[in-house]
Amino acid sequence: MLSPLLLLPLLAIIILNLPIRSLTQKLSVWVGIGLSLWQIVAVVLLAMGHESADAWGKYFTLGLSCDNLTLVLLMSIGIVTLATILVGWQTIGGEKQRFGFMNLVFVAMIGMNGTVMLADLFSLYIFIEVTAVASFILIAFQRNTNALEGAFKYIILSATATVMMLLSISIILLVVGDTSFAAAGSAVKQSQGNPLVIVAIGLFICGLLIKGGVVPFHGWLPAAYSAAPAAASVLLAGIATKTSGIYALIRLTTSVFANNESVNSILLLAGTISILVGAFAAIGQSDFKKMLAYSSISQVGYIILALGCGTNLAIIGAVFHLFNHSIFKSLLFVNSAAVETQSGTTDMNKLGGLGTKMPVTNATSLIAFLSTAGVPPLAGFWSKLIIIIALWQNNLHTYATIAVLASVLTLAYLLLMQRKVFFGKVAEGLGNVKEAGWGITTAASILAAITVGVGVTFPWMFNSVLMPISSFLK
Repeated sequence: MLSPLLLLPLLAIIILNLPIRSLTQKLSVWVGIGLSLWQIVAVVLLAMGHESADAWGKYFTLGLSCDNLTLVLLMSIGIVTLATILVGWQTIGGEKQRFGFMNLVFVAMIGMNGTVMLADLFSLYIFIEVTAVASFILIAFQRNTNALEGAFKYIILSATATVMMLLSISIILLVVGDTSFAAAGSAVKQSQGNPLVIVAIGLFICGLLIKGGVVPFHGWLPAAYSAAPAAASVLLAGIATKTSGIYALIRLTTSVFANNESVNSILLLAGTISILVGAFAAIGQSDFKKMLAYSSISQVGYIILALGCGTNLAIIGAVFHLFNHSIFKSLLFVNSAAVETQSGTTDMNKLGGLGTKMPVTNATSLIAFLSTAGVPPLAGFWSKLIIIIALWQNNLHTYATIAVLASVLTLAYLLLMQRKVFFGKVAEGLGNVKEAGWGITTAASILAAITVGVGVTFPWMFNSVLMPISSFLK
C-alpha cells in the first residue's frame, strides 16, 4: 500500500499529459481530489492495521517504510492537498492554468510522500529536492514581480541548503560507508567527538532549518508565502515546508542525531528565537498573508523547542503540533484566499466589516486563530500544553515560560487581524462583497471541523492515538 502513494501521482501526471488535452484538462482537478481522498483513506486503513501486501513494492528497491510518525505526515499531506485543490479550483482561472497547477501539486505529492516514507539520507535528500522544485515553480506561478522575487529568494536559500545537505551526506558516507538512518545513527553514537561527524551533523541541521524557514534562516519565507498564488500558499504553508524541513528534522534528531546535547541546545535556542521573532514581526504586518507567514515561523518554533527538549513527551507534542499547525495554518491561508478573491486585496488597512458579508470565512477564521493561540478546547491548545509540560518536567522553566507568554502575543496579533478584516463597519468599496465560492468554503469547513474535532476528542486521543506515536522513538 506504500508504493502507490508514490506511483499513483506519477501515473496521473503521465496519463494527464497524454496528447488528449481537451479531456485531461477537465479531469485533472477530479483526479487530484480522488488521489487526496484515497491517501486519507489509505492512512486510516494502515493505522487500523489493515495493511495489504504491497504488490508493486517488489519491483522497486527504495526501501519504503511506515511508522506512526509517517502516518501522521501522510494524513497531513492528504488533508492539506485536498484543501489546496479545492481552493485552486476556485481561484485559478482557466482550464489550462488549473491543469498546470495540478501537475505541480502531483509532483509535490510525490516529493512529500517520498520524504516521509524513506529511511535513507540520500533518498530523503532526493525527495526533499523534488518538493523544492515544485514549490519554486508554484511560488513563481503568477509570473509577476512579487512572485518572481519570492521565488528567487526561495531558490537561492534552498540551493544553499542543498549544498549543505549534500556535503553532509558525503561526509557521512565517507565516515560510515552507508547512508541509511540506522547505520548513520549507529556511527554517530560511536563517533562522539569526531570533528567530521560534528561538521556533518551541523551542515545537515542547518540545511533543514533553511528548508523549514526557521530563524535565522527565514528570509525567504514571508516573501514566498505572500507572493505565491492563494492555493499554492495553502500547500506551502500547510505542509510542503513542514515536510521538507521540520519533519526531516524530527526524523533525524530522533533516529540519527539522538541524545546529542549540542544539537538539543541549538534546537532550544533556535526554537525560542523563532517563536519570539515570528510573533513580534507578525504584530507589525499590515498584509494578511505576511502576518500569517510570520505567524507560521513562530508556531514552527514550538516544534523546534520541543525537539530540543528531547523527551518522549516533548517529541509527541512536537509531532502533534506539526499536525495541528498543518491544519490551522492551512485554514488561515484558505481564509486569506477567500478574502483576497472576494475583496481583491490582502492589505488589512483596506479591509473591514467582512464578518457580515462572509460569515463562513469569519467563523472558520476565528476557530483557526484561537487554535493557533492555544485557546482551549481547540487542538492547538493541547499540543502547546504537552510541549510546555514537557519543558517544565525537564527543568527548562525559562523556555516553558517564554512559550506561554508568546501564546499571549499570538492571541494579540491574531485578534488584531480579526478586528481589521472582519469586525466593524464595512470598508469603503466592499459593500458588494459576498461569501467565497463553494470550493473555498468547503475546504475551510473541513479544516475547521478537524481543528474542533481533534480538540474536543483529545482526552480519548491522548492514550489511543498520541501515546502510540512515540513507538517510532524506540
